[in-house]
Amino acid sequence: MPITSAAQDLELVRKFQQGDESAFNDLARRYQQSVYGVIRRLLGGHEEAQDISQDVFIKAYGSLNAFRAESSFSTWLYRIAVNLSLNALRKRKLRQILSFDSVGFSIRSHSPGPDEQVEKSEMLQALDRAIQKLPSKQKLVFTLRYDQKLSHEEIAKILDRDVGTVKANYHHAIGKLKKAVKS
Repeated sequence: MPITSAAQDLELVRKFQQGDESAFNDLARRYQQSVYGVIRRLLGGHEEAQDISQDVFIKAYGSLNAFRAESSFSTWLYRIAVNLSLNALRKRKLRQILSFDSVGFSIRSHSPGPDEQVEKSEMLQALDRAIQKLPSKQKLVFTLRYDQKLSHEEIAKILDRDVGTVKANYHHAIGKLKKAVKS
């Protein structure tokens, strides 16, 4: 997530609501990479993630005058991104694959030999299979937590869930991924 201040975001929202359309461009620039990142992780494909990202900002632009600041702008924007992504997933009924790096496991890169490359490849394949098998809610919580470094509380607001439910989904996802990688 870009380094921004909620107060700066709210000031830009206020300016937009008062007719300064360039303020929306500033907001979009602040969040376009992180919104795209969340969508890409959930959907897996670059082109589809770009399309959904554009839809997120189009929807945000059309709804920003009604934004009441009951949550932070970023929470509101991520909620739009998550909802549009979940709609896309429902339509195509596919599971997305997270990258190896997002899991938090590390393999040292010291010019691995052929055996190490095979081992790394096998581990990546095992991890990919495990991620594919994660229920969509666990995958979503996992993505928001690791990719966007959001707190459990922020994720709960975005998903409109209890913090305990978010923590449970995260815990179960990590447990399943660790078990799959160790197998």
